[in-house]
Amino acid sequence: MNIDHETITKMYKGLAAKTRARLNQAIKVIIEAKERGGKVVAVVGSGPNIHEGVTTLIAELIHKGIIDGVSTSSAVINHEMAGTLEKVKRFDGEAFGFEPEKLPCDGQFEVSMITNARLEAYQKEVYIDTGLYRRMRRANGNTITKVAGNMAYPTGLRTERLARDVLALAKKTGLPFEQVVGYGADPYTMIGAGALNNTPVMVTVPQMIGGGEVGLAVGDSLSISERCQRIASLLGSADVIIESALALSQEIHDGPFELFTGHGIWSDWEGGWTYSLRDKKIVRIDLDPNLEKAWAKERESGMVSDAVHKGLPKTKSMRIPFRMEMSGFARIPGSIPVVGDIGEIWPIMATRVAKALDIKLDIMSYKQSLPTGEKFRDWIVKRVNPVDRDRMFSAVRGLAPGSR
Repeated sequence: MNIDHETITKMYKGLAAKTRARLNQAIKVIIEAKERGGKVVAVVGSGPNIHEGVTTLIAELIHKGIIDGVSTSSAVINHEMAGTLEKVKRFDGEAFGFEPEKLPCDGQFEVSMITNARLEAYQKEVYIDTGLYRRMRRANGNTITKVAGNMAYPTGLRTERLARDVLALAKKTGLPFEQVVGYGADPYTMIGAGALNNTPVMVTVPQMIGGGEVGLAVGDSLSISERCQRIASLLGSADVIIESALALSQEIHDGPFELFTGHGIWSDWEGGWTYSLRDKKIVRIDLDPNLEKAWAKERESGMVSDAVHKGLPKTKSMRIPFRMEMSGFARIPGSIPVVGDIGEIWPIMATRVAKALDIKLDIMSYKQSLPTGEKFRDWIVKRVNPVDRDRMFSAVRGLAPGSR
C-alpha cells in the first residue's frame, strides 16, 4: 500500500500553529530517543484509536522497531480479536422480533456482514443459527463500518466464547491473556505484532472494563498485583511515552510503583521496586484544549503544583474544566501536550520519525473523514483477520518449557 505523502503534508499544514510546534517537539524527542537506542511506549485508549486506524499503524510501528511496547484497553483487545473493523448492518431489533427490554437503548441490533467462508469457520467453534443469521442479513437497515467483535452477530458472540478458551490457555501457561491471544492474531493488530516481535502489549487496570467477556478474562488471567507490576515495568523501560486518545491516565501513572507523581513512595519505603516519570518524555495527543491550558499554567506560574501543595480544588483555582490526569501530566517536566486529532497527528508523526530513522513503512493510517482514511478503513476490513483459534493453540503447544 503506497503512502499518500501529499495528504499527510496537507494534514500537517492544516494544524494550528501551536499544535504544529508541539508536534515538531514530540517528533524530535522520539527520534532522539530511538537514535540513542531508547524505547518508545504507546498508551492507547479505545474507540477513536481503532476507528482512525491508529492501532493498525501502531502494529506496523512495532514491526519496524519504532514502538517498543503498548498498554491499552480490553475493548481494543476485543476488537482486534475480531479483526479490528468490520461491516455490520444495523436494523430495528423490535420490528425484527426481539424483546425490546433485551435490546440496547436505541433498539438497534447488528449483524456482521461476513463471508460464507468465515461463517463456516466460526461454526466449527460456536453454534450459529444460520437461518436467523440469513434473516438478519436480509433485514432492512443501514450497513456501516465499525469496530469489530462488539454487538454484532455472530462476530461478537464468537469473540465472547473465544475469550474463555484464551483464558484457559493463559491460566495453563502463566502468560497474560493478551500475549496468548496474540499468537493467533493478525500481524496488523497490536496483539499480533506484539506476539510476533516479543513486544509487550498489556491492558491496564483502569482500562479493564470493556469488551464483555474479554475484559473479564483479561482481568482473570493475571493477578492485579502482577498486572500493575508488568505495566509499571513497561512504563519504567520507556524513554518516551505516547498517550493517544486516553482517559484515566492518572491512574496508569499514579500507581503503586511510580515515585514522581504517584504512590510509589510506599513501595520504596518498604524496600520494593519503583520507577520515576521525572526524566521521561510524555507526549499526550488529546482534543481537549484545557490540557494545553493546564500545562501552560504550570509552566508559567506553577499553578497546578501550588493547588496540590495547598490542597485546593484545581478547577476553581485555575478556572478551567480540570480532568484528574491533567495534574500529573502538567507536573512532569518532560510532558508535551499535542492538542489535535489522533487521525492527523499519528500519520504525520509516524512518517517523519520513520524518515529520520531511514525506516520504510508499508502502510499508513489517515484521518477517517478523508477519502484516504476511508480507503484505509476498507483495507482493514478486508485485510485484517480475526484471531485464528487453531494457530493460537498450536503456538501455545509449541512453547518451550520455561518460556513463560
